[in-house]
Amino acid sequence: MQLTKPNLSFWQIWNLSFGFFGVQIAYALQSANISRIFATLGADPHSLSYFWILPPLMGMIVQPLVGTWSDKTWCKWGRRKPYLYIGALVAVLVMVLLPNSGSFNLTIKAAMAFGLVMLMLLDTSINMAMQPFKMMVGDMVNEEQKATAYSIQSMLCNAGSLVGYLFPYIFTWIGISNIAPEGVIPDSVTYSFYAGAAIMILCVLYTGFTVKEMPPQEYAKFHNITESEASSDKNLFQLLVDAPKAFWQIGLVQFFCWFAFLYMWTYTNAAIADNVWGTTDTASEAYQIAGNWVGVLFAVQAVGSVLWAMVLPLFRNIKVGYSLSLVLGAVGFISTYFIHDQYLLFVSFMLIGCGWAAMLAMPFAMLTNSLSGSSMGAYLGLFNCTICLPQIIAALLGGVILSLVGSSQVMMLVVAGVSLLCGAVAVFYIKEKTK
Repeated sequence: MQLTKPNLSFWQIWNLSFGFFGVQIAYALQSANISRIFATLGADPHSLSYFWILPPLMGMIVQPLVGTWSDKTWCKWGRRKPYLYIGALVAVLVMVLLPNSGSFNLTIKAAMAFGLVMLMLLDTSINMAMQPFKMMVGDMVNEEQKATAYSIQSMLCNAGSLVGYLFPYIFTWIGISNIAPEGVIPDSVTYSFYAGAAIMILCVLYTGFTVKEMPPQEYAKFHNITESEASSDKNLFQLLVDAPKAFWQIGLVQFFCWFAFLYMWTYTNAAIADNVWGTTDTASEAYQIAGNWVGVLFAVQAVGSVLWAMVLPLFRNIKVGYSLSLVLGAVGFISTYFIHDQYLLFVSFMLIGCGWAAMLAMPFAMLTNSLSGSSMGAYLGLFNCTICLPQIIAALLGGVILSLVGSSQVMMLVVAGVSLLCGAVAVFYIKEKTK
């Protein structure tokens, strides 16, 4: 008979995910500034999406491996935490180097190559640091409290995003330079990465010191894992073959959602600079002002996500709530084409935040209820491929689609909206807890 995991206090659940706040600051800085960094270094808009292939590609490789290895790991530091520490340490080092890609007197090609290597290492390390938080909730929280735990994780995730998105704007406001020589990243962005690195390592250490993971014998009892399951050597391919149907059905929704958000991260800087400030010149002050404003808009998205996350539990039908959230996000994306006022864009990004809130909480809550404890980490790592693969496909197609829409980068946000609408339809094909 399977034992029920004991209820955890609010602060125990909080501590499980607090490090996610710091990791998400790093992820938000990457999401909001990578296109800005590479455009400043001299990247062509039609090839800009190709720079976004590396992050999800590294996620597809790293997260299944971290999940599989950590399922079989136990040492004095724990089960998942060793991977958390390694990922955070590498991320901190890379966050210090990446924004300096244009400051080493390298040629344009060399600077972009250096930036690409740093981006690859940054996303690898962020993925390694991020995945253990999702796994620890699955490991240690009972079914009754799981929704609460993932809600807290979602809130900390969005709070971290808010801080990361606003950092360049705040540093500019206090007098840090937001302009730099051609090909050099402004100090406002560079200092943002430094601050994000410092906060991330402190938050990760806090979770590391306050959380004690279940030892193997206790974990096996609470997850009803037999000796044969514990010693099972199923590879990732075999796990995919045996995956519950919900894994694939939720994955289809994920495809459309993450396809859309890759284009938001890639094209919003130039789209807003052109549509609101009337410039595409990356060396101009107006372009860099627009870049800071995009951070504000992404922060508004994070606020919208936090607020909508409070509304989502009120839906009796989870599919209706999920689908409606994606429709609202689609409206937000499409509306950016018609808006030329920087403040009116707040409405657009609040709506986009509704879609983001559903994407962060609902897929994992629906999936983990369909999984057994013996391969929880491996399946969560594999499920990350439903986040990464659509981003890779979107990145590969970005230049082609951009040409088809007349090289208008704001039209790429409309494409993102259409993709979210497809995701909203796909929600109704999900059948929970079916094999």
